[in-house]
Amino acid sequence: MDTFARAAELGISPEFYDGQGQHRVTAPAALAAIVDAIPQPQPKPLLGTVLVARGGELRAELTATAQLPVHWRLLQHECVRATGECVERHWAGPQGLAEGLYQLDLRDAAGTCEQVPVIVAPARAFGGAFDRGWLLSVQLYSVRSQRNWGMGDFSDLADLIALAAELGAAGIGLNPLHALFDDRPQDCSPYSPNSRLFLNALYIDVAKLPELPRSTLDEIETLLGELRASDMIRYREVAELKWRGLRAAFAAFRRGVDPARTEAFAAFRRERGALLTRFACFEVLRHQFGTPWWEWPEVWRRPDDAQCAAFASGEHSDAVAFVEYVQWCAHQQLQDCQLEAERRGMPVGLYLDVAVGVQSNGFDAWNEQIAISRKLGVGAPPDQLNTAGQDWGLAGFNAAGLEARAFEPYRAMLAASMRYAGAIRLDHVLGLKRLYLVPHGYRADNGAYAAMPFEALLAVTALESQAQRCVVIGEDLGTVPDGFRERLADWGIWSYRVMIFERDDDGSFRSVDRYPADALVTFNTHDLATFAGWRGFADLHFKRSVGIDPGESDDARWHALGMLDNVLRHEAIDSNDFYAVTRFMARTRSRLLAISLEDLLKVADQPNVPGTIDEHPNWRRRLPVELSEIAAAIDRQALQDATAGRIVGR
Repeated sequence: MDTFARAAELGISPEFYDGQGQHRVTAPAALAAIVDAIPQPQPKPLLGTVLVARGGELRAELTATAQLPVHWRLLQHECVRATGECVERHWAGPQGLAEGLYQLDLRDAAGTCEQVPVIVAPARAFGGAFDRGWLLSVQLYSVRSQRNWGMGDFSDLADLIALAAELGAAGIGLNPLHALFDDRPQDCSPYSPNSRLFLNALYIDVAKLPELPRSTLDEIETLLGELRASDMIRYREVAELKWRGLRAAFAAFRRGVDPARTEAFAAFRRERGALLTRFACFEVLRHQFGTPWWEWPEVWRRPDDAQCAAFASGEHSDAVAFVEYVQWCAHQQLQDCQLEAERRGMPVGLYLDVAVGVQSNGFDAWNEQIAISRKLGVGAPPDQLNTAGQDWGLAGFNAAGLEARAFEPYRAMLAASMRYAGAIRLDHVLGLKRLYLVPHGYRADNGAYAAMPFEALLAVTALESQAQRCVVIGEDLGTVPDGFRERLADWGIWSYRVMIFERDDDGSFRSVDRYPADALVTFNTHDLATFAGWRGFADLHFKRSVGIDPGESDDARWHALGMLDNVLRHEAIDSNDFYAVTRFMARTRSRLLAISLEDLLKVADQPNVPGTIDEHPNWRRRLPVELSEIAAAIDRQALQDATAGRIVGR
């Protein structure tokens, strides 16, 4: 079979139109690299498709090649739930099945066998237990306080929750909290994780751990003062001190001075089970070998629970337990924040961001080698803002692998964030339908689109959303296929509306009645200019200074500012500061409004400038005021007036 035929079988499109309307054709060598990196799909001669039972109805048509009768059995967690024999082409499964993930085993009269994932899903995702509300959006790492260790932490988050609740917010919106690499603290992008299944340990308030020796705090107090005073997060030094403190706390914990905490840790290990052990073993092995996992000794190139259990109980038991202890500490502190938001009556609580992919040399890619394609980078074709295209350097899921794993890796990824949140944002939700893949070694404009099992992924999303009572917001920006947003809405997944982009062809901003109800509206994102930066052309000037085409002229920006004035006047909003824009967004029909703390504090620089590494302090800049001073630094009355129509609760 030639490359183009294999590509077609895998749902890969070598021809596409980019975000600027230009027709592009993937080079044959690049296409071959993409095809070779994706596992071949399992043959489906009997049923031919993944089954989605929406609202409980499980029906399908057998293929013409299936030889009747066809014997079948339905399994869940390797337990047989139902069996039967089909003597007609129309197959109907058992009724009244509980929602969840299943596997259907089929065998026809000719002995042909097939395994098909079955998703019994609710009709829609969880819709939220509130009418309208607003969120305070924060880059947690950027928070200053008199007690943190040079970057924001979970104790700062608890204080932010208290502040947001006083201001009338429904919750706090956060950057991804995924686990990064502990030995590469300078690689600090929250969107390039080691694992989406575990937490970033640098957000732990180490001083809050009851077993931390007082002597450790005394030894580092002078260094902490320097880190707190810095305008940039000095990640190497922060990480060095935090890991030093965590190891000291763990050493004290292992002496068993607090039986209640010892039992709580044991319960956490039992609850997280083999997955936690695998992660801990991976981290120890990664430090031990010092190379990417595909270069490790053959015995460790794939996870094996029996081997991991033996490793964790042998000479490396302390090292493995330390990784697990750190995750337990992070879990406890983040869970406490979630409970604090609930105690204060915040209907959303935490709104967490979920990255679109993972680093290929990290845990998730090792743990899910069938479902995650490590040799391909997820990105986006050229568009107006990124004229060279984008390769985010992240490994993403592939369709064949997800089906082979019955979609469990995707469900587990959702659950890892949803367990702490009242809402999540799926970064680049277009990836549920198709992913733009760039093979390693090729330019970002030489990728191709690969189709994903859209309906099945929507069903799993709705399933986990209802199970966790968590609203799902899809970041549906960029080149959106026809009917995509409508399909998301049909499954109850909310849209993500960025006011900067909500404009018509003539540049005019869309009126408040053109925003959908089931959506989150915000002025910008972490990859875009802040309001102050946008009004002051800071983003355009910076990009030009480092040789990046901003995709917008100064004249176009002046025109946009005029269009903003027009839409505000149409709403009888006289001023044009950020509170005026907030008032406008609060009048839209969208049920959630996210207000950036950087915008309230009039910060001109954006958190991240795509396409830069060393040219801009991405993910490093700290807020200009301390947490205790935020309430006095913003115009609370103007904020409350602007959000007055956002009634929290029912």
